[in-house]
Amino acid sequence: MPVAGAAALAYSATVSTVLEYPETELAETDYHAFNLALWDRLVDDPVLAALDFRVETDRHGQMIMSPPPAPSHGHRQSEIAYLLRSLLPQGRVITECALSTRLGVKVIDVAWCSADVWDRLGGRSCFREAPEICIEVVSPRNTRSELDEKRALYFEEGAAEVWICDRDGVIRFFHADGMETCERSARLPDFPGRVG
Repeated sequence: MPVAGAAALAYSATVSTVLEYPETELAETDYHAFNLALWDRLVDDPVLAALDFRVETDRHGQMIMSPPPAPSHGHRQSEIAYLLRSLLPQGRVITECALSTRLGVKVIDVAWCSADVWDRLGGRSCFREAPEICIEVVSPRNTRSELDEKRALYFEEGAAEVWICDRDGVIRFFHADGMETCERSARLPDFPGRVG
């Protein structure tokens, strides 16, 4: 096993002790406070920072690690980010945006938020409300139920739109007023339905 993999296994065995009572009680009463306390500790952890894994958490504060995505995933992320920045320059484009949800901290592949949202939340390690546009780039290991769950969580936290970019670069647009796929973004109708 590679050193990074062994370190990840050793580290994951201790993650449940990152928070202790009374912070652990926040999981039942204020999931945002619980998630933010946990995420601040994880972000500041030098052992975790040295690992080449993507990290999210579940609602119990346990880490969920996955290997880094393939180059095609990163390419689609950067294409989407470039187009968002070009077509909506008055806001902020964020890659790997951490968002507190009732099921833990989820990391949005690409997000766009208005200046107002950025001013309120941009200085934190984790957003407490969803950016207006949240985009997931599908990886081979993503399941449909995982993507459906993330889409629902992003809408629960206030997203106006959620886009899913599939493995072929085709983008499905979802609006907060309905869970059906739309032909285009309401906020950005000129955004293409496919990226390279």
